[in-house]
Amino acid sequence: MASNKILVIDDTTVVRVKVREMLPPGNFEVLEAKDGLEGLNFILQEKLSLIMLDFLLPKMSGWEVFQKVQADPELRKIPLVIMSGRKEEVTEKITEPFEYFEFLGKPFDQKQLINAIKLAMTKAKLPRPELVPVGAGVAVKNGTVATSSVATATVAAPSVANTAMPTAASNATPTTREASNAEINALNEKIVKMQAEIDGLKKQLTQVVTFIKQKIK
Repeated sequence: MASNKILVIDDTTVVRVKVREMLPPGNFEVLEAKDGLEGLNFILQEKLSLIMLDFLLPKMSGWEVFQKVQADPELRKIPLVIMSGRKEEVTEKITEPFEYFEFLGKPFDQKQLINAIKLAMTKAKLPRPELVPVGAGVAVKNGTVATSSVATATVAAPSVANTAMPTAASNATPTTREASNAEINALNEKIVKMQAEIDGLKKQLTQVVTFIKQKIK
């Protein structure tokens, strides 16, 4: 029985088959995904030993999948190999050195594939800084997943503030009792500004992805 599950996310059947055939027989169970969305579903549902991710994919780009994986403390521990026919496509988004994942250029041979897998597994064991708590900094650094968490927080914060004020004298916490209306208003203004920044970043990311897709057609 295969002891390791490897997920190959690539929209080209030839590449997926090539990886399967080059791996040592009996040691791996290879799962295949033909687009980023299908690949992300596998990542969330399966216990994987390795992810091989093409950088340009339909439905959800490899860059988007990468962001979602890196934003999750558990998922980002999975060894990762990013594949691309042009390295500059990756370095435009992720600057070198690639400390926590390995890059594999296309086309590749069996020796290059095995070497990339070994390096990815080694890099995945390196100590990494903890993820920053939800906030504006996370939204800028980690992209879509983090921004959705921030958006949720911005909806909840005004509600908590508004419901706490009428009962502040009786059952609020000491911190709430000490908060002034001016502080709450300032917090709400910051939340609105943060949401505007998040929307702007999402729009910019969509434009970049659209540009890249048009460029490679």
